[in-house]
Amino acid sequence: MSKARKPYDIILFGATGFTGSLTADYLAQQPDLDPRRFALAGRNRAKLKDVKQRLIALNPDCDAVTLLKADVGQAASLKKLATQTGVIITTVGPYIQYGEPLLRACAEAGTDYVDLTGEPEFVERMRHAYGAIAEKSGARIVNCCGFDSVPHDLGALFTAKLLPKSQPLTIEGFVRARGTFSGGTFHSAVMAMSRMGEFRRWRKSTRTPSPATATSRKLKTAIAYRDELKSWICPMPTIDPQVVMRSARALPKIYGDDFAYGHYMQVKRLPTLLALLGGVGGMFAAAQLKPARSLLLKIRAPGDGPSEEQREKGWFRVRFIGVSGKQRVTTEVSGGDPGYGDTAKMLAESALCLALDALPEQRGFLTPAIAMGDALTARLKKAGMKFQVIEKN
Repeated sequence: MSKARKPYDIILFGATGFTGSLTADYLAQQPDLDPRRFALAGRNRAKLKDVKQRLIALNPDCDAVTLLKADVGQAASLKKLATQTGVIITTVGPYIQYGEPLLRACAEAGTDYVDLTGEPEFVERMRHAYGAIAEKSGARIVNCCGFDSVPHDLGALFTAKLLPKSQPLTIEGFVRARGTFSGGTFHSAVMAMSRMGEFRRWRKSTRTPSPATATSRKLKTAIAYRDELKSWICPMPTIDPQVVMRSARALPKIYGDDFAYGHYMQVKRLPTLLALLGGVGGMFAAAQLKPARSLLLKIRAPGDGPSEEQREKGWFRVRFIGVSGKQRVTTEVSGGDPGYGDTAKMLAESALCLALDALPEQRGFLTPAIAMGDALTARLKKAGMKFQVIEKN
């Protein structure tokens, strides 16, 4: 995208938080990012200095990294931030509470933006409020650039490219993972659960339709046992199907005109699955009541997160089964710690892709597949994530 070059290629907002810190570490070690064109932004300069010192230990050239003061409560500081860079990364959530001012500043300034939200309400409200503004300014606003939802969005794209479009195309994604969540992720999940009723009322008042998870055909939405996976599956109520369907609608040459997507959790043992569902159900019920929600949020503080040892043990695998007519393909996207190690990688590589790679002309609110597609897949494969064809017939 032809834009006037600004002082920085990438500014990371939220570098002193748990995921932001991991993202800063990752970016500091990327040879294609000039540290002189990389900045860290936040409200606490002392903490930013601590982050910078850690980056210098990883890469002495990071002595050239700039520190910028900005605060979600000071709109002027965010507007100034957005005028100084080609791409802004933000890890400051819950996004429904703290995300709008910076996203708005980027949309108005024509600055590219990436986050790692998995909050459907935030994404839908921001598209409704700032979609036209971003289109006009030329900003590329790309939400969901972490484990929600890069493996699923790029995995579905990878799978769709292997199948013909002359017949209705169905892709199902089955995720297995091991990882420990941080306080920030926990708070975002509880906040999203507590606001579902308000989100429904907002959609009704604005006549915004409920995001579709399939176009022409209904997919199974019950708990079931799948012989080919040797596992139990259960539909996952995450933002990922909405992201995949947005990509499919924008890329009909790849997905065809008749496309359906199913998104499932895969668990080997039924008792384990039922225990997980019971835990989520209990958390959802508690999130609806303010006293119970307050107690729930005390379980983990926003800055807490898994240790390096715990992250080293993390992994994820998303198995995709695609069917078009008589043709069937099975693929897999896999990587390390889903919530933090590889999420920081996905988020950072998304920003690098927007900042440095030659991409098709796009503007407005985009998914990772629409905005970056094969270029981001190539970056992630080079960084250690796997995109594999398991079986094709």
